[in-house]
Amino acid sequence: MFDKILIANRGEIACRVIDTCRRLGVATVAVYSDADRDARHVQMADQAVHLGGPAPADSYLRGDRVIAAAQATGAQAIHPGYGFLSENPDFVDAVVAAGLVFIGPSAAAIRAMGLKDAAKALMEKAGVPVVPGYHGADQDPDHLAAEAARIGYPVLIKAVAGGGGKGMRCVDDPSAFADALESARSEAQGAFGNPAVLIEKYILQPRHIEVQVFGDGTRAVHLYERDCSLQRRHQKVIEEAPAPGMTPEMREAMGGAAVRAAEAIGYAGAGTIEFIVDGANGLRPDGFWFMEMNTRLQVEHPVTEAVTGIDLVEWQLRVASGEALPARQEDIALAGHALEARLYAEDVPAGFLPATGRLAHLRFADHARIETGVRPGDAISPWYDPMIAKVVTHGATRAIALRALEQALVDTEVAGSVTNLDFLIALTRHAGFKRGEVDTGLIARDLPSLLDGGAEDRAALVLGVIGLAGLADPAVRGGATLWQPLRRTIAWEGGQAVLEVTGPGAARVTLDRAHEVRWQSGRWWVDGQPCRHRVVTHPAGVGVFGGRVVHLTPLDPLARKAVDGAGDGVARSPMPGLVKAVHVTAGQAVAAGDRLAVLEAMKMEHSLTAAADGVVAEVLAQAGDQVEAGAPLIRLEPVDG
Repeated sequence: MFDKILIANRGEIACRVIDTCRRLGVATVAVYSDADRDARHVQMADQAVHLGGPAPADSYLRGDRVIAAAQATGAQAIHPGYGFLSENPDFVDAVVAAGLVFIGPSAAAIRAMGLKDAAKALMEKAGVPVVPGYHGADQDPDHLAAEAARIGYPVLIKAVAGGGGKGMRCVDDPSAFADALESARSEAQGAFGNPAVLIEKYILQPRHIEVQVFGDGTRAVHLYERDCSLQRRHQKVIEEAPAPGMTPEMREAMGGAAVRAAEAIGYAGAGTIEFIVDGANGLRPDGFWFMEMNTRLQVEHPVTEAVTGIDLVEWQLRVASGEALPARQEDIALAGHALEARLYAEDVPAGFLPATGRLAHLRFADHARIETGVRPGDAISPWYDPMIAKVVTHGATRAIALRALEQALVDTEVAGSVTNLDFLIALTRHAGFKRGEVDTGLIARDLPSLLDGGAEDRAALVLGVIGLAGLADPAVRGGATLWQPLRRTIAWEGGQAVLEVTGPGAARVTLDRAHEVRWQSGRWWVDGQPCRHRVVTHPAGVGVFGGRVVHLTPLDPLARKAVDGAGDGVARSPMPGLVKAVHVTAGQAVAAGDRLAVLEAMKMEHSLTAAADGVVAEVLAQAGDQVEAGAPLIRLEPVDG
């Protein structure tokens, strides 16, 4: 076993690796950028080395600096986590050349699976089924369009290099192919430095089921499957193991195919074979096809650990240090069910746009496994993925594990940034998902109902007013009001109410109607009904949790209300990010829906479109500009007449 390793990553995965290293007595070295100087993973590690500026290209993607840090600190090996350099074979070669150990597969194995087209050809040779499509070298747009027509719409355009939903577009109609191809290529070039794409048949009721494999360079085993079908914009939201509806025959076929795939390339370490599965008529051994291999640890690996009792990071360290596989296939048992929900700083109603902010308050359930890289007071940076935490639960059955996940999310408290917490809770309560009826189109198909969340939680809003009034603090619930009037107006951004203190621990809150509130028997009561809500005051305002999540921000009388971009003809940046491209010039006529500019934020591209017909009056930003949320980018004037 190693004495010391360097972790070439940040956030929750760096913290996760450190946890296992502590248990095994392995010292750790963290690396960090300017933006992460005080990050949780830096504080947890035994040593830390500064890499450079906040942009990944100036820090976490600087393989030379990472290797130099390992050598300077006496680390024997480098754990890459996931993302950044984890699937870069040139980095692996450099690590080995420096006399260090890369905790992962060989550069040859990564190269074999790094390009999706070559990987599919290799898998066909190994007897692993692949999706019908075009994986050739001819990247002429007309040729690709002809191949799409041959395959039959709908088709999926996918970047040959990379993953994570970037460089991927679904096309339903030939008329939309050219624009989708251009967009996918642009995003692939920016994310991976390779604009090449492949075309695949898009399966109408697809499920994303992947198999965890682990090899020692000679033989491999599988640790069963995970269902990752709940996705938005091709990125996973909730993952689970085992897959709902899985049969012994299907599991044997998929597990066998995954092991053949790993052994075909002499794979060493943790990896995942991702399959697209036809879920239209139940799971069938002839209804799955290879998509790609992730030659690294997956974000969702905790659900596999929960159902097998195996620490995958420990296995990574043991195999990388020279041990053989720690277990045979027949030794790996499957027990119970596990789910993982990804808690993000993102604006779900606005199209899952990534968000930033400082976490004024953060508290997790104590009955769930929490994987996080942040603490209260930390900032969600525009430079990196906006994940706050992974919430993982395990139970004897899927129903038990899902109910535990719902409760863990209800018990979660986060304030200071927009999050997807309400959305995740709605997913755990979705009738079809509770029955195990999952496919990759579920979220897009049922998004309106998932966003609606049912009836308004009036009790949460009323208790938010109590919080703003300063009456949620146990020290003042008794009704001491000598320093403030018994009746006053409470204002917040977006509304106001009248509050009257009516007695010890009691008040009346009037919105469009009056609501009676009192604190009794250790809980809040609103209009005579007991509430499970928790009122939390924090530096950014008040958060109410336990029902619908409500955040109230005190009204700043000096703040000028931001003008909505659609009202003054100005297209504004919906988030902090990099202006990747500007597609219009001053004087150009545009129609509603025309693309004006492309913004890159948190490793994804977002198109800004014209809200109405008009003429470009002014271009206020150019490609390469780093802009803040709300920054004006393009000003339009209405069409004369």
